[in-house]
Amino acid sequence: MKTALVVILLAVSTFVQDQSAIAAAEAACGAKDIKFAAKQDATQHPTPQPDADKALVYVVQEIGQLQCTGCALTRVGMDGSWVGANQGSSYFFFAADPGDHHLCMNWQSRLDYRSRSFAMANFTAEAGKVYYFRARIFPGHYDYSFDLDPINGDQGKYLVASSAFSVSHPKK
Repeated sequence: MKTALVVILLAVSTFVQDQSAIAAAEAACGAKDIKFAAKQDATQHPTPQPDADKALVYVVQEIGQLQCTGCALTRVGMDGSWVGANQGSSYFFFAADPGDHHLCMNWQSRLDYRSRSFAMANFTAEAGKVYYFRARIFPGHYDYSFDLDPINGDQGKYLVASSAFSVSHPKK
């Protein structure tokens, strides 16, 4: 009986620790109630260079074998605020102050199980530098998983050049 009680207490404490770790990781995201409108814009393909006092961060989304029209709207947050969104296979960029940063990617969906999908990454930005992250969606048997990984500049430039530009803004 005592052994069973110890096992139950350990299981409960593990669950609580996991929830606090999840909450800490999700702190990189923005507020859950903020939703984005996003679309691909084939009329423009901006690739700016960073300002001397800021870093520039590109997030390129690849949806791979996910075959759907108008799906895969993911929002990207940094340090607790949403900075933009990608629609389908596309890219966007934003400026970042020098220092340590935490990124979050979350599938914005009306379907609860999709909205629970997150990916995280961190990096240390240097003024005047460009950083590239590849966001990928992998369909599973019943669910989806995400990757948000830093990639080298050559791969990043190639993916940006071969992707559509995503224009996004928070919905009112």
